[in-house]
Amino acid sequence: MTETTAHTFALVTKRASHAELEPQLEQYRGELTGYCYRMLGSSFEAEDAVQDTLLKAWRNLDRFEGRSQLRSWLYRIATNVCLDMLGSRQRRARPMDMGPAQSADTPLPPPLVESVWIEPIPDARVVPSAADPAQTAMARESIKLAFMAALQHLPPKQRAVLILREVLRWRASEVAELLETSVASVNSALQRARATLDEIGVDADTPSAPIDADAQTLLDRYIDAFERYDMEALTAVLREDAEWNMPPYDLWLQTHEDVVKWCLGPGIGCQGSKLVPVMANGSPAFAQYKPAAGGGYEPWSLQVLELDGDKLGGITFFLDTARWFPLFGLPAHLDGDGVAVEQ
Repeated sequence: MTETTAHTFALVTKRASHAELEPQLEQYRGELTGYCYRMLGSSFEAEDAVQDTLLKAWRNLDRFEGRSQLRSWLYRIATNVCLDMLGSRQRRARPMDMGPAQSADTPLPPPLVESVWIEPIPDARVVPSAADPAQTAMARESIKLAFMAALQHLPPKQRAVLILREVLRWRASEVAELLETSVASVNSALQRARATLDEIGVDADTPSAPIDADAQTLLDRYIDAFERYDMEALTAVLREDAEWNMPPYDLWLQTHEDVVKWCLGPGIGCQGSKLVPVMANGSPAFAQYKPAAGGGYEPWSLQVLELDGDKLGGITFFLDTARWFPLFGLPAHLDGDGVAVEQ
């Protein structure tokens, strides 16, 4: 075989290998997105990280010699991508991490840039549909907004260890190999990470409860109260200390009195809204459309609810609808009957 023929054969073989690898890579996109989202706290950065991971895998196929499983290799690449992206940046947060609750009379502060906030993500992007119920429950719990905010308190490598060990259930030896460290170092990092979460009051081991009939009744009561803008009915489904917050503003409220003042004051534009159910961050969520000046309804917020027994423990209103509604596949307008309008 001549040198030219050998080179041509090698190129054809590599292209065939790439063609075989592509569907194998794509089958891991969902779980890699979940992993990168937990690492980064940003839905859009997670998608970028996964795309970068798959591209690096594609370009470096010749280095993958089958000594490790393809899944492990992809997680190694994804971890390094996330660690590089995190660098020395500040941690993402929720309004409750930035200071005490304010009153409804507090002037609305200037909005903060998107890189400050824990971002929402559709369940469909990161919760495996074919997983067993226990795995699904853990996947949902580990993307709850409170848990995501708690993860941000961990140094990046501790965060990776905790996610791999506690959420994805990797063995310590597997994590040590991925991070190119010792099992003892992995166990030590996990112990420190657990201690930090304990201090914050977040439990990484408790799976999320399913939305049962009682929870659905609570959600139905919330929808009815919010759409009728009935303040007595609305506060009846809220804990007295429920956290009412509105990224990109760091102002947040925590009493029934302030919630009512806000709704009937600065938030009065929400009156007459329609709520469209979605699932975000392992939690029930709603796309809120408020009455539009020209008729019908226009996007106002993505609401993510936190269930706490027979009450709602908090509601996060993500107000950047131009950013979030397309991510969730939500329409840009509803007609007068609350039906999506084709654009």
